[in-house]
Amino acid sequence: MKKFLLYLLLFLFVLPIAVKAQFETFKDSVVQLYGLVMTADSLKGLPAVSIVIKGQNRGTISNDKGVFSIVAIKGDKVEFTSVGYKSVLVDVPGNLEGNQHSIIQLMVADTVYLPATIIKPRPSRAQFERDFVNTQVPDDDITIARNNNSYATRRALMASMPTDGREASNQYMQQSARKLYYSGQVAPQNIFNPFAWNEFIKAWKRGDYRRKN
Repeated sequence: MKKFLLYLLLFLFVLPIAVKAQFETFKDSVVQLYGLVMTADSLKGLPAVSIVIKGQNRGTISNDKGVFSIVAIKGDKVEFTSVGYKSVLVDVPGNLEGNQHSIIQLMVADTVYLPATIIKPRPSRAQFERDFVNTQVPDDDITIARNNNSYATRRALMASMPTDGREASNQYMQQSARKLYYSGQVAPQNIFNPFAWNEFIKAWKRGDYRRKN
């Protein structure tokens, strides 16, 4: 029992020292990274640049003057990205003295070269009109969406696609409700129901009873 109390007192005495040392180590590794993002060709402040700590969900953006500030850890990698400019990856020095570090980051424009297009006129107006009328223009997204939502396409999809989980569960619940509704009595037969025969004839004409491959 005495040994246990001795170990407990020793643990309670050493624990605050270890926690304080760990906190001081973490505090020393935190760096306030700030600076200015500029264009490499004109040295103008670049706004709305994304500054992200690589591998972490932390970041910020530069203001309208290109100034930024973010908290990082010594040894982190900071990525600068902006539309129209090449991404830059900067390392925070691991042996940095102090808790502040300032940089001026230059961004180089990312030039994209498109393939050359040669435009040639038609020899005559008649040939141009003929080619213009006979040119097959592919459908745009709106036309494709309209064709997919047409009544004939939806009917074909309904006839070929199996029921999903919600439809199957609804059918099962309807069948169970119908059985419980006529529990203890004879359910009515639709063989003499003219409305049921009308629906059967319509389904037959639509081809609902055709064999599906």
